[in-house]
Amino acid sequence: MSRERKILELKEKIDKARVGGGDVAIDKQHQRGKLTARERIDLLLDKSSFEEMDMFRTHDCTDFDMNKKKILGDGMVTGYGTIHGRLVFVYAFDFTVFGGSLSKTVAEKVVKVMEKAAKVGAPVIGINDSGGARIQEGVDSLAGYTEIFLRNVLYSGVIPQISAVVGPCAGGAVYSPALTDFIFMVRKTAYMFLTGPKIVKTVTHEDVTAEELGGADVHASKSGITHFTYDDEQSLFEGIRSLINYIPQNNMEEAPVIVNEDPVDRIDEDLNYLVPDNVNKPYDMKDVLMRILDNSEFIEVQALYAPNIMIGFGRLNGKSIGVVANQPKYLAGVLDSNSSNKAARFVRFCDAFNIPIVTFEDVPGFMPGTVQEFNGVIKHGAKMLYAYAEATVPKITVIIRKGYGGAFCVMNSKQLRGDIIYAWPASEIAVMGPQGASEIIFSKEIKAAKNPQEKLQGKIEEYRDKFANPYVAASKGYVDEVIEPKITRYKLIKALEMLANKRDDNPPKKHGNIPL
Repeated sequence: MSRERKILELKEKIDKARVGGGDVAIDKQHQRGKLTARERIDLLLDKSSFEEMDMFRTHDCTDFDMNKKKILGDGMVTGYGTIHGRLVFVYAFDFTVFGGSLSKTVAEKVVKVMEKAAKVGAPVIGINDSGGARIQEGVDSLAGYTEIFLRNVLYSGVIPQISAVVGPCAGGAVYSPALTDFIFMVRKTAYMFLTGPKIVKTVTHEDVTAEELGGADVHASKSGITHFTYDDEQSLFEGIRSLINYIPQNNMEEAPVIVNEDPVDRIDEDLNYLVPDNVNKPYDMKDVLMRILDNSEFIEVQALYAPNIMIGFGRLNGKSIGVVANQPKYLAGVLDSNSSNKAARFVRFCDAFNIPIVTFEDVPGFMPGTVQEFNGVIKHGAKMLYAYAEATVPKITVIIRKGYGGAFCVMNSKQLRGDIIYAWPASEIAVMGPQGASEIIFSKEIKAAKNPQEKLQGKIEEYRDKFANPYVAASKGYVDEVIEPKITRYKLIKALEMLANKRDDNPPKKHGNIPL
């Protein structure tokens, strides 16, 4: 065979591999409102940056006449490219080939790209659109899934792992995304569940659709499985590109610094008046964040789940930070099981990848009641405490209004190795709120008074003046500085500059035993 003929043969094979299951299958994919694997990669990566690996791999199955059905690539597209010029690795299930089912070969392709990503220290992004295990291969496909799960675990905290769920993801397939750092889902075409509607109907007699059981909105608001939800795939992949800007390549590096044009010493007078004088009146903590972060930019994570706490990424003087903030607008910003889980995992991500954590605190305590107690709020709250205590990155807290009881301890208090604790002058720091404390401490005086209600109000004010203010805590060193709200941005930036070379260590051990 001539050299020209060999080159022509190569080009023909490349063209054949790039159409996956063929034009008819691609048309069907588009009719479902979904993009193909390569179209998705093109949206995700910088233009013309994708370098494909294992384009010519095929499966080895011979049962059920599978030896007669071989397609180049075998339903999986893998390789590497760049996002904003930074190296990332990617794998994408191709639904046009055997419904994107996972074979032994598909698993080997995924494992190879994950191992490459770990070796060179770059994020890995998985695009999930799969019918599940390839049943013709039986246990080989199950073993393949488990090989992927193992790498998800081994590389957790080593390189960022991101999952995009843009089609079906069911059965054992859901565990790989669940093990990654962030899950992105698209509405209407994507769903995740362990057992589908038919099995649910048979076993529990519940009649649900795939969307009701495991759609994007369900996992965004009810289960908390997904972190970001979008109406279309284009927006989803743009969302991943945005997130990449805030995180480092690996656990040995820091997140990229962006040139900052927002003045370091910018003062916002509105911060002095934003929080209501009435401590029981709600306000939107996001308004506080918008006035402090660079260019009012904040990428909120799990925005629809446990909204009584907010987590996400922002920047201060161009440097990426992780934000944890109570949200008084929902349930008064109280901590409960779901919000504790949400915050704890985010804190651990930031700590694993060298991202400083800034906590904005306005917390009345933990949610009381049998529902929370029976649900294990003690255990879940302990996860948050564990995460903050374990974290060695720079940790700063700003107490905006309330800091009561055990919730005050949990929200990066000084005793959890909080580096700098600021408090606004109207903040209240105490074992409990002034009313509850007064009812206990002064119960005899209140009962003996001619007007118990008037006496109670007086004692509440007395307690608030004497104990429920930031100066008692500041006098004991639990608060480093009481600051005027309008200069919060400047104070945070200066503190982060001071902490830039912070070194903190945990005792040598294999790993801790977080209360799961």
